[in-house]
Amino acid sequence: MSNSGYRPDRYTAAEIEAANDTDLPELLSSLGYHVGRAGRFFTTSEMDSLRIWNRHTWYRYSESVGGDAIAFLRHFQGMSFQEAVRYLLAFNGCSAAPSPSPVQRIDTQSRKERPDFALPPKYHNNERVRAYLGSRGIATEVTDDFIRLGLLYEDAKCHDCVFVGYNGAGKAVFAARRGTLGSFKGDVAGSDKRIAFRVSCGSAPDSVSVFEAPIDLMSFFTLYGQTGSIALCGLHDAPLATYLNDNPHVRRVIFCLDADKWGRAAAERLKTKYRALGYDTADQVPPSGKDWNEYLQKKGTTENAVIHKTGDHMDGQRNVRGIRPAETGRGSGGG
Repeated sequence: MSNSGYRPDRYTAAEIEAANDTDLPELLSSLGYHVGRAGRFFTTSEMDSLRIWNRHTWYRYSESVGGDAIAFLRHFQGMSFQEAVRYLLAFNGCSAAPSPSPVQRIDTQSRKERPDFALPPKYHNNERVRAYLGSRGIATEVTDDFIRLGLLYEDAKCHDCVFVGYNGAGKAVFAARRGTLGSFKGDVAGSDKRIAFRVSCGSAPDSVSVFEAPIDLMSFFTLYGQTGSIALCGLHDAPLATYLNDNPHVRRVIFCLDADKWGRAAAERLKTKYRALGYDTADQVPPSGKDWNEYLQKKGTTENAVIHKTGDHMDGQRNVRGIRPAETGRGSGGG
Protein backbone atom coordinates (compact mmCIF):
# COMPACT_ATOMS: atom_id res chain seq x y z
CA MET A 1 0.00 0.00 0.00
CA SER A 2 1.37 3.42 -0.89
CA ASN A 3 2.36 5.94 1.79
CA SER A 4 1.73 8.80 -0.71
CA GLY A 5 5.31 9.96 -0.37
CA TYR A 6 4.97 10.56 3.37
CA ARG A 7 8.22 10.13 5.32
CA PRO A 8 7.55 10.31 9.04
CA ASP A 9 10.35 11.08 11.45
CA ARG A 10 8.81 8.91 14.13
CA TYR A 11 6.71 5.78 14.26
CA THR A 12 4.28 4.52 16.86
CA ALA A 13 5.08 1.45 18.91
CA ALA A 14 2.31 -0.37 17.00
CA GLU A 15 3.91 0.51 13.66
CA ILE A 16 7.31 -0.74 14.81
CA GLU A 17 5.69 -3.94 16.08
CA ALA A 18 3.94 -4.38 12.71
CA ALA A 19 7.24 -3.90 10.89
CA ASN A 20 8.94 -6.53 13.04
CA ASP A 21 6.07 -8.94 12.49
CA THR A 22 7.45 -9.47 8.96
CA ASP A 23 7.89 -13.06 7.80
CA LEU A 24 11.68 -13.21 7.43
CA PRO A 25 11.87 -16.10 4.91
CA GLU A 26 9.46 -14.22 2.65
CA LEU A 27 11.35 -10.95 3.11
CA LEU A 28 14.73 -12.52 2.31
CA SER A 29 13.31 -14.29 -0.75
CA SER A 30 11.96 -10.96 -2.03
CA LEU A 31 15.45 -9.47 -1.60
CA GLY A 32 17.00 -12.16 -3.79
CA TYR A 33 18.32 -14.58 -1.16
CA HIS A 34 17.93 -18.32 -1.73
CA VAL A 35 16.05 -19.39 1.39
CA GLY A 36 15.66 -23.00 2.48
CA ARG A 37 15.09 -25.11 5.54
CA ALA A 38 17.91 -26.38 7.73
CA GLY A 39 16.19 -28.73 10.16
CA ARG A 40 13.93 -26.65 12.41
CA PHE A 41 15.33 -23.40 11.06
CA PHE A 42 15.62 -21.45 7.81
CA THR A 43 18.91 -20.40 6.25
CA THR A 44 20.19 -19.06 2.92
CA SER A 45 22.69 -20.39 0.42
CA GLU A 46 24.41 -16.99 0.46
CA MET A 47 24.97 -17.05 4.25
CA ASP A 48 25.18 -20.60 5.50
CA SER A 49 25.75 -19.52 9.11
CA LEU A 50 22.47 -17.58 9.17
CA ARG A 51 19.60 -19.11 11.14
CA ILE A 52 15.98 -17.92 11.28
CA TRP A 53 13.79 -19.03 14.19
CA ASN A 54 10.00 -18.80 14.32
CA ARG A 55 10.15 -16.92 10.99
CA HIS A 56 10.77 -13.63 12.85
CA THR A 57 14.21 -13.80 14.53
CA TRP A 58 17.61 -14.26 12.87
CA TYR A 59 21.18 -14.82 13.97
CA ARG A 60 24.37 -15.02 11.90
CA TYR A 61 26.98 -17.07 13.75
CA SER A 62 29.93 -15.99 11.60
CA GLU A 63 29.41 -12.38 12.76
CA SER A 64 27.81 -13.02 16.18
CA VAL A 65 24.99 -10.66 15.25
CA GLY A 66 21.24 -11.08 15.02
CA GLY A 67 17.86 -9.54 15.69
CA ASP A 68 14.51 -8.82 14.08
CA ALA A 69 13.42 -7.74 10.61
CA ILE A 70 14.39 -4.11 11.19
CA ALA A 71 17.84 -5.20 12.35
CA PHE A 72 18.25 -7.37 9.25
CA LEU A 73 17.57 -4.50 6.85
CA ARG A 74 19.86 -2.19 8.78
CA HIS A 75 22.71 -4.68 8.93
CA PHE A 76 22.56 -6.29 5.48
CA GLN A 77 20.75 -3.66 3.37
CA GLY A 78 22.40 -0.57 4.83
CA MET A 79 19.09 1.09 5.75
CA SER A 80 18.55 3.56 8.54
CA PHE A 81 16.04 2.70 11.26
CA GLN A 82 13.41 4.92 9.65
CA GLU A 83 14.03 3.49 6.18
CA ALA A 84 13.76 -0.06 7.49
CA VAL A 85 10.44 0.54 9.25
CA ARG A 86 8.99 2.31 6.22
CA TYR A 87 10.16 -0.48 3.90
CA LEU A 88 8.71 -3.23 6.11
CA LEU A 89 5.36 -1.49 6.55
CA ALA A 90 5.08 -1.20 2.78
CA PHE A 91 6.19 -4.83 2.35
CA ASN A 92 3.43 -5.93 4.74
CA GLY A 93 0.81 -3.77 3.01
CA CYS A 94 0.50 -1.32 5.88
CA SER A 95 0.42 2.47 5.72
CA ALA A 96 2.33 4.66 8.16
CA ALA A 97 0.40 7.42 9.89
CA PRO A 98 2.08 10.46 11.51
CA SER A 99 3.06 9.85 15.10
CA PRO A 100 1.69 12.52 17.47
CA SER A 101 4.27 11.72 20.13
CA PRO A 102 7.72 10.12 20.29
CA VAL A 103 7.81 6.36 20.04
CA GLN A 104 9.39 4.14 22.63
CA ARG A 105 13.01 4.97 23.19
CA ILE A 106 15.37 3.66 20.55
CA ASP A 107 18.96 2.95 21.51
CA THR A 108 21.82 5.01 20.07
CA GLN A 109 22.80 2.26 17.64
CA SER A 110 19.29 2.25 16.17
CA ARG A 111 19.45 6.02 15.59
CA LYS A 112 22.52 5.78 13.41
CA GLU A 113 21.90 6.52 9.76
CA ARG A 114 23.10 4.36 6.89
CA PRO A 115 26.88 3.92 7.16
CA ASP A 116 29.02 5.89 4.76
CA PHE A 117 30.21 3.80 1.84
CA ALA A 118 33.97 3.30 1.52
CA LEU A 119 35.84 0.83 -0.65
CA PRO A 120 38.07 -1.59 1.29
CA PRO A 121 41.78 -0.76 1.01
CA LYS A 122 43.51 -2.31 -1.99
CA TYR A 123 46.34 -4.80 -1.78
CA HIS A 124 49.49 -3.93 -3.70
CA ASN A 125 48.78 -6.63 -6.28
CA ASN A 126 45.88 -8.80 -7.47
CA GLU A 127 47.58 -12.17 -7.73
CA ARG A 128 45.25 -14.08 -5.39
CA VAL A 129 42.22 -12.67 -7.19
CA ARG A 130 43.69 -13.68 -10.55
CA ALA A 131 44.50 -17.17 -9.26
CA TYR A 132 41.05 -17.63 -7.70
CA LEU A 133 39.13 -16.48 -10.75
CA GLY A 134 41.42 -18.57 -12.96
CA SER A 135 40.48 -21.61 -10.86
CA ARG A 136 36.84 -20.78 -11.60
CA GLY A 137 37.56 -20.80 -15.35
CA ILE A 138 37.49 -17.04 -15.91
CA ALA A 139 39.72 -15.97 -18.81
CA THR A 140 42.82 -14.01 -17.77
CA GLU A 141 41.96 -11.33 -20.32
CA VAL A 142 38.53 -10.79 -18.76
CA THR A 143 39.97 -10.55 -15.24
CA ASP A 144 42.69 -8.15 -16.34
CA ASP A 145 40.16 -5.94 -18.17
CA PHE A 146 38.03 -5.71 -15.03
CA ILE A 147 41.06 -4.87 -12.90
CA ARG A 148 42.33 -2.26 -15.36
CA LEU A 149 38.96 -0.51 -15.38
CA GLY A 150 38.56 -0.46 -11.61
CA LEU A 151 35.72 -2.96 -11.62
CA LEU A 152 37.69 -5.51 -9.60
CA TYR A 153 40.61 -5.61 -7.18
CA GLU A 154 42.07 -7.57 -4.25
CA ASP A 155 41.47 -6.13 -0.81
CA ALA A 156 44.40 -5.69 1.53
CA LYS A 157 43.01 -7.32 4.67
CA CYS A 158 41.36 -10.57 3.60
CA HIS A 159 42.52 -10.82 -0.04
CA ASP A 160 38.89 -11.06 -1.18
CA CYS A 161 37.72 -10.25 -4.69
CA VAL A 162 36.08 -6.82 -4.53
CA PHE A 163 33.61 -6.12 -7.37
CA VAL A 164 32.93 -2.38 -7.65
CA GLY A 165 29.68 -0.85 -8.88
CA TYR A 166 29.53 2.68 -10.32
CA ASN A 167 26.51 4.94 -10.64
CA GLY A 168 25.61 6.92 -13.75
CA ALA A 169 28.04 9.68 -12.75
CA GLY A 170 30.94 7.24 -12.64
CA LYS A 171 31.18 7.25 -8.82
CA ALA A 172 31.83 4.02 -6.91
CA VAL A 173 28.74 3.44 -4.73
CA PHE A 174 28.61 -0.36 -4.39
CA ALA A 175 31.02 -3.20 -3.70
CA ALA A 176 30.49 -6.94 -3.34
CA ARG A 177 33.15 -9.14 -1.74
CA ARG A 178 33.86 -12.76 -2.67
CA GLY A 179 36.38 -14.70 -0.60
CA THR A 180 39.28 -16.28 -2.43
CA LEU A 181 39.35 -18.92 0.31
CA GLY A 182 36.12 -20.48 1.55
CA SER A 183 32.59 -19.44 0.58
CA PHE A 184 32.35 -15.92 2.03
CA LYS A 185 30.14 -13.50 0.08
CA GLY A 186 28.80 -10.15 1.19
CA ASP A 187 28.27 -6.52 0.28
CA VAL A 188 30.41 -3.72 1.71
CA ALA A 189 28.53 -1.66 4.33
CA GLY A 190 26.73 1.34 2.88
CA SER A 191 26.59 -0.09 -0.65
CA ASP A 192 23.84 1.30 -2.89
CA LYS A 193 21.94 -1.84 -3.83
CA ARG A 194 20.03 0.06 -6.50
CA ILE A 195 23.25 0.05 -8.54
CA ALA A 196 24.93 -3.30 -7.77
CA PHE A 197 27.53 -4.35 -10.38
CA ARG A 198 27.26 -3.25 -13.98
CA VAL A 199 29.34 -3.14 -17.12
CA SER A 200 28.53 -0.87 -20.04
CA CYS A 201 29.82 -1.36 -23.58
CA GLY A 202 28.92 2.13 -24.72
CA SER A 203 25.73 3.69 -26.05
CA ALA A 204 25.38 1.54 -29.19
CA PRO A 205 24.00 -1.77 -27.82
CA ASP A 206 20.25 -1.64 -27.26
CA SER A 207 20.23 -4.66 -24.92
CA VAL A 208 21.41 -5.56 -21.44
CA SER A 209 22.13 -9.03 -20.07
CA VAL A 210 21.15 -9.62 -16.45
CA PHE A 211 23.01 -12.05 -14.15
CA GLU A 212 22.71 -12.98 -10.50
CA ALA A 213 26.40 -12.67 -9.57
CA PRO A 214 29.52 -10.91 -10.94
CA ILE A 215 31.31 -14.24 -11.45
CA ASP A 216 28.44 -15.46 -13.62
CA LEU A 217 28.76 -12.27 -15.66
CA MET A 218 32.52 -12.83 -16.04
CA SER A 219 31.89 -16.46 -16.99
CA PHE A 220 29.55 -15.32 -19.77
CA PHE A 221 32.17 -12.85 -21.00
CA THR A 222 34.71 -15.69 -21.07
CA LEU A 223 32.35 -17.84 -23.13
CA TYR A 224 30.78 -15.33 -25.49
CA GLY A 225 32.63 -12.02 -25.31
CA GLN A 226 31.66 -8.68 -23.83
CA THR A 227 28.18 -7.20 -23.83
CA GLY A 228 26.33 -4.60 -21.79
CA SER A 229 25.52 -6.42 -18.54
CA ILE A 230 24.57 -6.10 -14.91
CA ALA A 231 24.84 -8.46 -11.95
CA LEU A 232 21.97 -8.01 -9.50
CA CYS A 233 23.99 -9.55 -6.64
CA GLY A 234 20.83 -11.45 -5.78
CA LEU A 235 17.41 -11.60 -7.42
CA HIS A 236 16.09 -8.16 -6.51
CA ASP A 237 15.59 -6.15 -9.72
CA ALA A 238 16.20 -2.62 -8.41
CA PRO A 239 19.65 -2.52 -10.13
CA LEU A 240 18.00 -3.35 -13.45
CA ALA A 241 15.39 -0.63 -13.04
CA THR A 242 18.16 1.89 -12.26
CA TYR A 243 20.24 0.77 -15.23
CA LEU A 244 17.30 1.10 -17.63
CA ASN A 245 16.51 4.55 -16.27
CA ASP A 246 20.13 5.59 -16.81
CA ASN A 247 20.20 4.04 -20.32
CA PRO A 248 16.89 4.88 -22.03
CA HIS A 249 18.20 3.61 -25.38
CA VAL A 250 18.18 0.04 -24.03
CA ARG A 251 14.97 -1.70 -25.08
CA ARG A 252 15.89 -5.40 -24.84
CA VAL A 253 16.48 -7.22 -21.55
CA ILE A 254 18.03 -10.69 -21.57
CA PHE A 255 17.68 -12.55 -18.28
CA CYS A 256 20.71 -14.83 -17.80
CA LEU A 257 19.75 -15.96 -14.31
CA ASP A 258 20.62 -19.29 -12.71
CA ALA A 259 19.06 -22.54 -13.87
CA ASP A 260 17.88 -23.49 -10.36
CA LYS A 261 14.28 -23.11 -9.26
CA TRP A 262 14.85 -19.66 -7.76
CA GLY A 263 16.52 -18.33 -10.89
CA ARG A 264 13.86 -19.80 -13.17
CA ALA A 265 11.03 -18.38 -11.07
CA ALA A 266 12.68 -14.96 -10.99
CA ALA A 267 13.29 -15.00 -14.75
CA GLU A 268 9.61 -15.72 -15.45
CA ARG A 269 8.45 -13.05 -13.02
CA LEU A 270 10.84 -10.41 -14.35
CA LYS A 271 10.17 -11.20 -18.01
CA THR A 272 6.48 -10.61 -17.38
CA LYS A 273 7.14 -7.41 -15.45
CA TYR A 274 9.47 -5.82 -18.00
CA ARG A 275 7.50 -6.97 -21.02
CA ALA A 276 4.52 -5.14 -19.51
CA LEU A 277 6.73 -2.05 -19.29
CA GLY A 278 7.36 -2.21 -23.02
CA TYR A 279 10.71 -3.99 -23.16
CA ASP A 280 11.60 -6.89 -25.43
CA THR A 281 12.59 -9.72 -23.09
CA ALA A 282 14.50 -12.96 -23.45
CA ASP A 283 15.60 -15.78 -21.17
CA GLN A 284 19.11 -17.15 -21.79
CA VAL A 285 19.75 -20.32 -19.81
CA PRO A 286 23.06 -22.12 -19.25
CA PRO A 287 22.98 -25.27 -21.42
CA SER A 288 24.03 -27.30 -18.38
CA GLY A 289 24.85 -26.76 -14.72
CA LYS A 290 23.03 -24.54 -12.27
CA ASP A 291 24.65 -21.25 -13.37
CA TRP A 292 26.99 -19.76 -15.96
CA ASN A 293 30.15 -20.43 -13.97
CA GLU A 294 29.28 -24.06 -13.41
CA TYR A 295 28.61 -24.39 -17.13
CA LEU A 296 31.91 -22.67 -17.95
CA GLN A 297 33.85 -25.02 -15.70
CA LYS A 298 32.14 -28.07 -17.20
CA LYS A 299 32.41 -26.84 -20.76
CA GLY A 300 35.72 -25.02 -20.88
CA THR A 301 35.08 -23.88 -24.48
CA THR A 302 32.60 -21.56 -26.15
CA GLU A 303 29.31 -22.96 -27.35
CA ASN A 304 26.08 -21.14 -28.14
CA ALA A 305 23.62 -21.11 -25.28
CA VAL A 306 19.93 -21.73 -25.71
CA ILE A 307 17.77 -18.62 -25.87
CA HIS A 308 14.10 -18.79 -25.02
CA LYS A 309 12.79 -15.65 -26.68
CA THR A 310 9.62 -13.72 -25.95
CA GLY A 311 8.93 -11.70 -29.10
CA ASP A 312 10.84 -11.67 -32.36
CA HIS A 313 13.57 -14.16 -33.23
CA MET A 314 16.98 -13.45 -31.73
CA ASP A 315 20.12 -15.15 -32.96
CA GLY A 316 22.16 -15.01 -29.79
CA GLN A 317 24.67 -12.71 -28.14
CA ARG A 318 27.36 -10.99 -30.15
CA ASN A 319 30.75 -9.90 -28.92
CA VAL A 320 30.75 -6.20 -28.09
CA ARG A 321 34.04 -4.35 -27.84
CA GLY A 322 34.67 -1.23 -25.82
CA ILE A 323 33.87 -2.44 -22.30
CA ARG A 324 33.34 0.36 -19.77
CA PRO A 325 32.49 0.26 -16.06
CA ALA A 326 29.74 2.85 -16.25
CA GLU A 327 27.74 4.90 -18.74
CA THR A 328 30.01 7.90 -18.34
CA GLY A 329 33.01 6.23 -19.94
CA ARG A 330 35.10 6.20 -16.77
CA GLY A 331 38.75 5.49 -17.52
CA SER A 332 41.20 3.06 -16.03
CA GLY A 333 40.62 2.46 -12.37
CA GLY A 334 43.96 0.97 -11.40
CA GLY A 335 44.19 -1.80 -8.87
